[in-house]
Amino acid sequence: MERTRRSLLAGAASIGVVGAAGCLGGGSGDDGSNTLDTGEYDCDLTEPADPDLEFRPVIGDPDSDVVVQAFEDFTCGHCATYTLEHFPTIREEYIASGEIRYEHWDFPIPVNEAWAVPVASAARGVGARNGSEAFFTFASTAYESQGSYSGEAIGAAAEAAGADPCAAIADAQFAAYEEASMSDRSEGDSMGISGTPTIFVNGEAVDTYEAETIAAAIDEAL
Repeated sequence: MERTRRSLLAGAASIGVVGAAGCLGGGSGDDGSNTLDTGEYDCDLTEPADPDLEFRPVIGDPDSDVVVQAFEDFTCGHCATYTLEHFPTIREEYIASGEIRYEHWDFPIPVNEAWAVPVASAARGVGARNGSEAFFTFASTAYESQGSYSGEAIGAAAEAAGADPCAAIADAQFAAYEEASMSDRSEGDSMGISGTPTIFVNGEAVDTYEAETIAAAIDEAL
């Protein structure tokens, strides 16, 4: 395992440390009031009833003594880099092996006011209805569309996660999980977060979002 772990981390480190400080705000985009274009999905959108605001995306060992919390903004480019390039290493080495409890937390700065909460709402809805694995699949797929978010892109990400595209688009359109996202944001504020992504290991913020840095913090906590 040690040889595998070292090779995985070496590969992650070779990606580089592009802007490891993360996103610090400065929102952009329209006011988010436009109706989402459902594209090929041709959805008849209605406001979701009784969203599960208590849902928390969690994978790994739910009873592990090592808890990793990742605070992200779906419109932050650094969060996309973390999720697509660094998180897979953490997932393969520590989550798949059941060594940690890994939690997603929303922290809408927002970098883009039009999309931060809607995409987070769609992700939460997918997870609440289909489970945490579906949430993380949706999140990774959605990040691949960052910069060109649309109702159709949200539907495609939901479909990739095995979820109902129209339900996810409705969650985005009506910001069904905004209350949960803003509750996460408040918790992040209380923990001193100023940018995203911010990763905590057992309540201690990790210096950067690189896989190698996070792994070192996890190894110390194990």
